[in-house]
Amino acid sequence: MPRSLWLLPVALVIAASIPLLLGGRGALRELGDFPTGQLVLMLGLIVVCWNLNALRLRLLLAGRSERLSQSRAVGVVMATEFAICATPGGSGGPLTLLGLLTRHGVRPTRGSAIFIADQLTDLTFFLAALIGVALYAVVEAIELNLGWLIGLPILLLGCGLLLLWLMLRHTSYLLRLSGGWLTRLRLGPTRRRRFAIIRRLLSFRRALIETLRLPRHILVLVFALCCGHWLLRYSVLYLAIDGLGESVDWAWTFVIQMLAMAAGQLSFLPGGAGGVELTSSALLMPLIGKHSAAAAVLIWRFVTYYFYLLVGAPVFLALVGRTVIRLLQRRHT
Repeated sequence: MPRSLWLLPVALVIAASIPLLLGGRGALRELGDFPTGQLVLMLGLIVVCWNLNALRLRLLLAGRSERLSQSRAVGVVMATEFAICATPGGSGGPLTLLGLLTRHGVRPTRGSAIFIADQLTDLTFFLAALIGVALYAVVEAIELNLGWLIGLPILLLGCGLLLLWLMLRHTSYLLRLSGGWLTRLRLGPTRRRRFAIIRRLLSFRRALIETLRLPRHILVLVFALCCGHWLLRYSVLYLAIDGLGESVDWAWTFVIQMLAMAAGQLSFLPGGAGGVELTSSALLMPLIGKHSAAAAVLIWRFVTYYFYLLVGAPVFLALVGRTVIRLLQRRHT
């Protein structure tokens, strides 16, 4: 993770440069006319999102953590979000979350199970939301040649959820299968146990099943908080476009953000820098023009990327800073 943080300045430069190069001075003029009140509203939505995620985390913990108040949970969420934005592919996020939960008395396997349960609710929401967008597109008779924008994410999310379900459902079969493969490689029993990493998933699987067996009303509330978080966060681009005096359906801004964030994973830079800006700009330009598209992308990324880094950095350093410093010191000794 410390090594990944050195990529952050490069990512910040790239993330800002691409929209400015595409939009030019016209984008800067659009930024100057953007209403301050609209920007404050968008930043306020992010603060609400942090609190919704903190409450979701506390519900998933179900009293298993020591002294995790709402304010402490918000700190954990902000530090985790900072780590996600500051590392390639968000790889630092799970590590930060598990480390902070361990400090509050949560075992690593249970912390991993809570993280996966949290991700499952996210995937379920996105799949349901995309199906809703697809129905909307059919009702509104939107051009069919744009159908791939909705169909492809639905297919990928559906396959991902199905694969995860199959792995959890047939863990015993996977264990037998992996053991057979390792036996054919003529490895001794000790090495087979060492290389059969999937066997370590047993305790994690038990913890995940225990988490998913929480009372139904708790799980429903967790999913409702998940929906509230993503609906607010994915309204930021729509509000940015609206503040610029342009008009695009909320459903399309939702799809554009999903595709842009997915493309950002291919850039291998913190926050998906480069891929996110190129994809979102390319999809917005035919709808609102290059100047407004570039300005909208800059505002959207400021609220959902730069703001996370600016506000989350002090919280991250306060909660995790000593650990990072120790890792850096070990590397130089």
